[in-house]
Amino acid sequence: MVTIQKVHGSQNQFFLLDQTTLQQPLTQEELVILAKNITNSQTGLLGGADGLLVVSNSQHLPALGKMQVINADGTIASMCGNGLRTVGRYLAEKYQQNDFIVETEQADLKVTCQADWAPDVKAISVEISPVSFQRAALPFDNLGTEQLINQPVPVLASDLKFTAIAVPNPHLISFVSAKILAGDLLKNLGIKLNQANPYFPDGVNVSFAQIINEQQLFVQTFERGVGFTNACGTGMSATSLAFALIHPELNIFDRLLTVYNPGGYVQTRVHQTDNHYWIELIGNATITHYLDLNENDLHNATIDPAQVKITPTVEDAAYQQFIKDRHP
Repeated sequence: MVTIQKVHGSQNQFFLLDQTTLQQPLTQEELVILAKNITNSQTGLLGGADGLLVVSNSQHLPALGKMQVINADGTIASMCGNGLRTVGRYLAEKYQQNDFIVETEQADLKVTCQADWAPDVKAISVEISPVSFQRAALPFDNLGTEQLINQPVPVLASDLKFTAIAVPNPHLISFVSAKILAGDLLKNLGIKLNQANPYFPDGVNVSFAQIINEQQLFVQTFERGVGFTNACGTGMSATSLAFALIHPELNIFDRLLTVYNPGGYVQTRVHQTDNHYWIELIGNATITHYLDLNENDLHNATIDPAQVKITPTVEDAAYQQFIKDRHP
């Protein structure tokens, strides 16, 4: 028997599998099939999830471990800020360390344990980087520019301005009114740019943001490979950077921002050293369930829920109450 976890960061939900606990690690093909099966909202475990987080040993010293993110549709994400917080918590508890490095798809990133936000609400800070604005890094094409920073793009929406940032996940961001945020444009644009299209050939995460005040934002993201999510950690991080760049008069850099989302909120700090940017993302790392199951079922991706021992925790209820008390 092996134990996996169901976890979330700002209600961005995942299953977490530590390959080092298995007698025989799953192959990449097995991992993709498993991710697609257990995350399915109709037939998966516990109502499914947004993806599978895979923990393995890292060959990048001094990294404490390696994280791979497999989206619900089986595609591989470059990074996931909400997922990294939960993996960070897992590794912190496994190795009894509070400040360490985790290897991700494109970078080795810093993870730091924070003081609990509330009883049973664990908080973790993670580094979001590298950052690029270059067309080739996202990539995008046929938009008539090499960078896109608060510029109108009539072929996407006639009355909005957009910023494109890779962190390293590709993000397309627009600051909008409450009326536009409540409409169908984000959904329509997200679907359009995540199927065959001449602008973002690999797809893109699309975020609409509303400025509440100079220290607070609200962000909704249509995530590549997933669709609408309760929260997207890299999306909220990229939006925080876009906010700082578009409004230099507010002196956003190195200040704590609160970024609300449908799943709760996170805190961010945007940092700049010369022309190098990175974002600190701080938020919950919640374990909702422990699942004990047969290792062979993981390899075969034939998981009978009746054969899985599921142990819920009190953490999600604690998180929900914490957010209820503080969400505007």
